[in-house]
Amino acid sequence: MESSSSSAASSSSAASSKKVILKSSDHEEFIVDENVALQCQTIKHMIEDDCANNVIPVPNVTSAILVKVIEYCKKHVDASTATATATATAGGGNDELKKWDAKFADVDQNTLFDLILAANYLDIKSLLDLTCQTVADMIKENQWAFE
Repeated sequence: MESSSSSAASSSSAASSKKVILKSSDHEEFIVDENVALQCQTIKHMIEDDCANNVIPVPNVTSAILVKVIEYCKKHVDASTATATATATAGGGNDELKKWDAKFADVDQNTLFDLILAANYLDIKSLLDLTCQTVADMIKENQWAFE
């Protein structure tokens, strides 16, 4: 989740994994591992269709929200890798991820709504489900106020 104004840093660790550059609506660039970016179906299709040359524009997402989206995707990639390697052990990793998700979604309403818009635009089903469920829970908790 590095922020950069130049693409020179993308070649520095090309040996470890392929990198992509995401450009937010406010023109900030983020160098991320391709496997993290592929969590976003919109970006995945751009890469598969060879539409993503050097920098992938994300015009509907600000840098502040893109940072959170990248954090979410990175955590889920890391968790799926950890789960795959520890399949034979006790399944506590999923509970840990659910706790992390709950903490991740515990943000102010504006951020939550921006995350919903970003998850929808980038087609990240798990993030969209998480954020929409959080809003539903908020409504359910405050339902008495609407009666």
